[in-house]
Parts: sequence; structure tokens; C-alpha cells
Amino acid sequence: MISKNFGRLETHLRDQRSKGKKLLVPYITAGMTPQWLELVVAIAQAGADAIEIGLPFSDPVMDGPIIQKSSSIALERGTTTDQVLESLAKLELEIPLIVMTYYNLVFRKGDHSFSSALSKSGVSAAIIPDLPLDEIEPWAQAASENNIETILLVAPSTNEQRLQDICSQSRGFIYAVGLLGVTGLRKNLSETALELSKKVKSVTDKPVLVGVGISNLDQAKKACQQADGVIVGSSLVQKVLNGAGEEEVFDFIHQMRKGIDLI
Repeated sequence: MISKNFGRLETHLRDQRSKGKKLLVPYITAGMTPQWLELVVAIAQAGADAIEIGLPFSDPVMDGPIIQKSSSIALERGTTTDQVLESLAKLELEIPLIVMTYYNLVFRKGDHSFSSALSKSGVSAAIIPDLPLDEIEPWAQAASENNIETILLVAPSTNEQRLQDICSQSRGFIYAVGLLGVTGLRKNLSETALELSKKVKSVTDKPVLVGVGISNLDQAKKACQQADGVIVGSSLVQKVLNGAGEEEVFDFIHQMRKGIDLI
């Protein structure tokens, strides 16, 4: 089974939460622009608590049109997983990095080799949304041996027993999927995001972050009324697709940081 010891990511997030902070984890697709590494640094400097790095994949089933487009662009630019990890290894950031990927990429390399490569690149955790809980043990064991925390997802449709099992096995934090569907921009925060956050926090003391459907500061602030923090992906990626550089990315995340700090 996965070790119960806190890894770097969970320790850091618990630490920040204990200081009364709400947690902010932005997402960006690796390789979507030639300057993507500079954007990662800008995100860190703007006040992110951790950064989720999406590995480009041809069939990202959890992702909507915006992140699918960014992934396609990255692949067209010749971005590979090995290149991404080699690039991340060169970064010197004070906050943890999370990789978001799909199990096909893991399977091709092997659980142990993939988790070892993540560890060597300085990555602290992984999100693999298409790997079911019932089949997670080989990966989770290999990841634990390489000090990689496996972040699991809960959805509004998750039943009580499965919710408890996921919360027990997840490391780093619990990813609360705010609504049924893929990632993307939404006009309003789904009420299911608040209900799910409250439900998850009633069964675990691990950090609970809401992702999918957090498009702007108002939605982030609303989500943080129940959750410990938010994951912001599609709205940031859209800005980069629109041509945003380091300064605009910094400003967007910095304003998000300042806004949720007021809660």
C-alpha cells in the first residue's frame, strides 16, 4: 500500500493551510509555447503553492477543447515526455511540481521507470485521471518507492464508500472535480463543487482542492469558501493560447493569489 508518510507536496500544502492560506495550483501544458518554462517560473513567482504540468497527449479524455488544443500544439512542436522532464530538472523552484498525464504514457515506460524519471526531474506528485482506483496499486507502489505522491480524483457522482477509499489512498491532496464533464471555461461555479468539497472535508483532513470549472477569481473565491484551494487550468491556458507572455501570466496568477488571500 501507499506509505502514510507525507511527501513534499502534501507537507507543503498542509504547511500553507496551517498558516491560514487558501491554496492555489495553476495548470499549464508543457511545450505549448517555446517559452513555457519561463511561464512556469512566472507562475511560481506570482504566488502559486504548487504547479501542475500537463504532459502533452494525443487523447486527453479528461480535458476540454482549450487544453486539448494546447496539447496538440505541443505535440506538433515535437514535445516529448523525456524532453519535458529534462527541462523540469533544470528548474530551481521552491514550490512542488505536479505532473498530470494519462496512463498510456506511464505504461509505455513502466510504472517504476516512469515514477523514477519523475523523481529525478524534481517532480513531487502525479495525477493520472484514467487509472482506476481498483487498478492503481502497482503504480502507487512504484510511485511511493520513488517518493512520488499519487493524487486521486473524486467526482460529484462518487459514492460514500469509494469516496472514503479514495481519500485514504490519495497523497498530496484530494482533487475534487467541481462538476461532471471535461475541463473548460464556465460562466458560473457549479453548486456541486461546494457540496462535494464539504462532503470530502467531512471524511479527511488532507487538503481538498477544487478543479474543473474554476475560470476566474470570483469562482475561485466561492470555491475556497468550502475547499482548501483551487486548481486553475483552462483560463490560464487560454490566455497563453491568446499570446500571453510572462508578465500577463504573472499578473493573472498574482491577482488570483491576492484575491483568495482575502478569504
